[in-house]
Amino acid sequence: MKELLLKTIKTKKLKKNEIFDICKLKNTHWKYGVKSQLNWFKKYIQDNDIHNMAYIKERLVGYGLLRYRKFLSKKIKSNYLYFDTLIVSKNHRKLKIGHKLSLLTAKVIKKMKLHSMLICEKKIELFHEKYKWKKINNKSFQIIDHKYPKKFSMMCFNQKTKILKDKIEYSIFS
Repeated sequence: MKELLLKTIKTKKLKKNEIFDICKLKNTHWKYGVKSQLNWFKKYIQDNDIHNMAYIKERLVGYGLLRYRKFLSKKIKSNYLYFDTLIVSKNHRKLKIGHKLSLLTAKVIKKMKLHSMLICEKKIELFHEKYKWKKINNKSFQIIDHKYPKKFSMMCFNQKTKILKDKIEYSIFS
């Protein structure tokens, strides 16, 4: 495989050209235009959010985003990491970059000693299950500031059994 460089960086340390490259890569899948991607980034991404990036020859070819957010359980607010994005450029998908980014993401979540949650299409649940993500019951969990289609699932990682027994309300845009 070509030389792959993985990098983890917080938003406040990103350079403008790195943010542009992230938005350009995201636009290859979610085609809203790079300008729209940049506006979304400025509006919703916070200084301490975590960006996992994969480079080949100084070109961004893969990207994962963990966003620090809050959840409410038994009227107590706590932090969690929302696994917002995992994308690999089409030309590099057979190089197991998604695998390497998923392992890096798991490592970061464990290091932060938080649990993580993601929303994904049901057809990619099996991919995430390979990395110890577990589908969660929508009756026990709710996202209070975002609606998503029924064809999507919620999954969690690094979640303690105690938390699983409580009704949890997640905020994604807090």
